[in-house]
Amino acid sequence: MAGFSELIKNFSKTREYVHDFFVYGFKVRGEFNKKSSRTYDDEKRRTESWMCDHIRYDELGRGRQVSISVDCGHIQENPLYSAFRSCSFTDNDIKLHFLITDMLCGGEELSLREMTDRLNTDYCFLFDEQTVRNKLKEYVQEGIVISVKKGKTMYYRLSEDRTEDYFRDLPGLEDAVKFFSETRDIGVIGNSMLRQADLKNDIFYMKHNYIIHTLEDILIPDILEAMNDKCFLIIKTFSSETNIEKVVPMQILASLQTGRRYLAAYIPGRNRFTSRRLDKISDVKNGGRCEDYDLYKEKYDKNISKCFGVSFGNRHTSGTVSPMKISFYVDEEKESFILDRIERERRCAVLEKTGEHIYTLTADVFDPNEFMHWAKTFIGRIVNVEGGSDEVRMRYISDIIKMKKMYGGDDDEDIQ
Repeated sequence: MAGFSELIKNFSKTREYVHDFFVYGFKVRGEFNKKSSRTYDDEKRRTESWMCDHIRYDELGRGRQVSISVDCGHIQENPLYSAFRSCSFTDNDIKLHFLITDMLCGGEELSLREMTDRLNTDYCFLFDEQTVRNKLKEYVQEGIVISVKKGKTMYYRLSEDRTEDYFRDLPGLEDAVKFFSETRDIGVIGNSMLRQADLKNDIFYMKHNYIIHTLEDILIPDILEAMNDKCFLIIKTFSSETNIEKVVPMQILASLQTGRRYLAAYIPGRNRFTSRRLDKISDVKNGGRCEDYDLYKEKYDKNISKCFGVSFGNRHTSGTVSPMKISFYVDEEKESFILDRIERERRCAVLEKTGEHIYTLTADVFDPNEFMHWAKTFIGRIVNVEGGSDEVRMRYISDIIKMKKMYGGDDDEDIQ
């Protein structure tokens, strides 16, 4: 029977467990029904070993609830980075790592055949050329080894780039990397650079740091590559193993309301644009060249200008938008900061003064719900809502009625 190991092969599986059971923290062991309880126990032990200082246990009637509890404003390093340092390796992986770097450390350029022969004659290890070729290809992609073609033969040499050299030769780089080690998209790269140079972020604390993004960062390079090469992208979500979709990636969006990140894409089969949450995507891969990419991108640029947030509503590539008007009461002499905020956050909406202390925002948007969600943050200042849909307006009135029941109010107060 295979023993327990903290190292993993399939990171997407670990992402799902950490995401559902530890980040959201609303499930218990009895609700884990995808595989055996032993699998859950193994994943739980791995996560506890990575994040031992940030695990919280709550005893509920339905079982023990385990979650990650982190105050981002009081930690110097995102604890989820540990998951990226847990990749397993074979005996050949570790042998070839040290043998290849030892062969090339003198600055030599060697061909695949020369390296395979030296492994046999100088180190007494017999590897076939394909195994060595695969390891060299991996190291070229990682930037550890540089490949140079001379004639018909490919030669390899060790990269001369060293993290500690850059820190020594470039003043200010160390502080810059410490800062970016806790920012999204490239944070794990910055953290790895610090570890290579035996450094830690001892300067910056991020008050509003969405550490969950770390679990999505593994998808970002493949998504950006597909965009750059104008290719289709095949995405698979956690919800179902058969839930696979072929899309044309357009842009990575971030919600200001929730902090979540989304992949904005065109779905050829449904003839519409949509956005997919990155934390719901388990895997992505290149789907081949998209000949009409520029055409879709042109349509996307027109559509995104009508999105108040990340939602395209139920519209297709060229559907009609829903016009909305929301009027606010603002005393501009005493509350100029309110106007400053509206102007700063209005996005695609147009702001104009329509009366004494009355300012109106007009927006043509695909999803009026997003516009209304933002507008409700000015609750108490909204004097009128027009347009959108009956559902949106009635939901707003319903919310006000519920709030009145919860917090009280005079019966003769009007709801506008």
